Amino acid sequence: MQLEEFLEQSALRTPGKTAVVAGERRWTYCEIEALSNQFAARLASSHVKRWDRVVLCMENSMEMIVAIFATLKLGAVFVPINPTIKADKLTYILKDCGARCLITDAARISGLKNIVETGVEAVVPQTEVPTSMEVFSKLSPKPIQTGIDMDLAALIYTSGSTGVPKGVMLSHLNMVSAATSITTYLENTADDIILNVLPMSFDYGLYQLLMAFKVGATLVLEKKFMFPAAVLNLIAREKVTGFPIIPTISAILLQLDLKCWNLSSLRYLTNTGAVLPGNHIVKLREALPHARIFSMYGLTECKRVSYLPPDQIDARPDSVGRGMPNEEVYIVNEQGDPVGPNVVGELVIRGANVMQGYWGMPDATERVLKPGRFPWERVLHSGDLFRQDEEGYLYFVGRRDEMLKSRGQKVSPNEIEEVLYRFPGVAEAAVVGVPDPMLGTAIRAVIVPQAGCALTEVEVLNHCARCLEDFAVPQSVEFRESLPRTMTGKVAKRELAQLSEAAV
Repeated sequence: MQLEEFLEQSALRTPGKTAVVAGERRWTYCEIEALSNQFAARLASSHVKRWDRVVLCMENSMEMIVAIFATLKLGAVFVPINPTIKADKLTYILKDCGARCLITDAARISGLKNIVETGVEAVVPQTEVPTSMEVFSKLSPKPIQTGIDMDLAALIYTSGSTGVPKGVMLSHLNMVSAATSITTYLENTADDIILNVLPMSFDYGLYQLLMAFKVGATLVLEKKFMFPAAVLNLIAREKVTGFPIIPTISAILLQLDLKCWNLSSLRYLTNTGAVLPGNHIVKLREALPHARIFSMYGLTECKRVSYLPPDQIDARPDSVGRGMPNEEVYIVNEQGDPVGPNVVGELVIRGANVMQGYWGMPDATERVLKPGRFPWERVLHSGDLFRQDEEGYLYFVGRRDEMLKSRGQKVSPNEIEEVLYRFPGVAEAAVVGVPDPMLGTAIRAVIVPQAGCALTEVEVLNHCARCLEDFAVPQSVEFRESLPRTMTGKVAKRELAQLSEAAV
């Protein structure tokens, strides 16, 4: 099966059903199928063909959805890019993937043309998505399908916070497998109405579209989570059943009185991108007792790894669950040998959802895709440290490259952050290391207080001393109004460490 068939089959089953709600507009599956075929013909006239890379630089919009499926219908590879991307990084990606064309909206096209034409003539945009969908009124036939599920469907570039962006190569099989597994455990059906406020350049946001179209559900599309009250009004008005969030969104939601909105339609909330703090889960359950909360863990390199069934939250609130359907996970030591329960090691993933590699980076690919237990497979070494309990539930310890060493001891920032979130008045927390002549690395807690809360460094450090081993207690606390973020909403730890070091 190929990704474009998600749209095509839903259009056959329920042509008149609302597929997408965006602002005041609504589109049916039949309309989106027709628009995608029309735009595929337009791309073909610009010489886009099978296996070409098509870069999409747009906000969440109907134009973005049409461009994705039009690209897939031609057997080409779509490359979603956050529209806030800087010129140098955009130029790098266009060169790196050898893009055939760049698709963007009319408001950005002139500026992006200048960027490309100053140094990347080979990828001058040959098409753009116009602001009016009326140009697609003339129907075009569906392109003849020539691809197979082993072909690449997408290149999704990592944020590049630890170096140049890497293009994660995902085949149709990878993405169909991931979407199938996730919709299975979320129990998605055509009756679901899924809200997406996350950018579709971020795989978490992108998969809300793919999963909705796979089961024939309705997608309510928002450009971003800028006005929380407006988003909550939208949930109530559209009777949204599924709401994917990240910890930043949960921190904002928990500062509101959610009882002021009718959120009774919510069937589930999901979280990934970063571990959802345990106290966020507790408070969300108190505020939304009827909604099931799925705490999940994933990587761009395989989309999703694990999920915690909602009925296990009380028993193991700090766990990110077990491997999802049609996937196997295990933990290995530094020698690559599997370890037993409660031993910290690197998480390894095997399954049809594991990427094909990094575009044009064979050495980087070899470092993470390694031979598995059987001669026919390569498995994904995540670079993340986990432990696993006797029943197979996973507990995130930290990224290997983010572990701190202070007083000669290895310290997990995630462990300290979990403790900080338990302290009343903490809205957000992050832990970084700053250079120290005595300790080598000093541990610093950076905290965003809840509105109206006056916290002191002494109070926070005393709380940490009560809950942590002495070597894991931060040496200092810094209070900030906000934390720097990557394009995907994660805390930009490297930037935060630099800011904290400069503030000393």
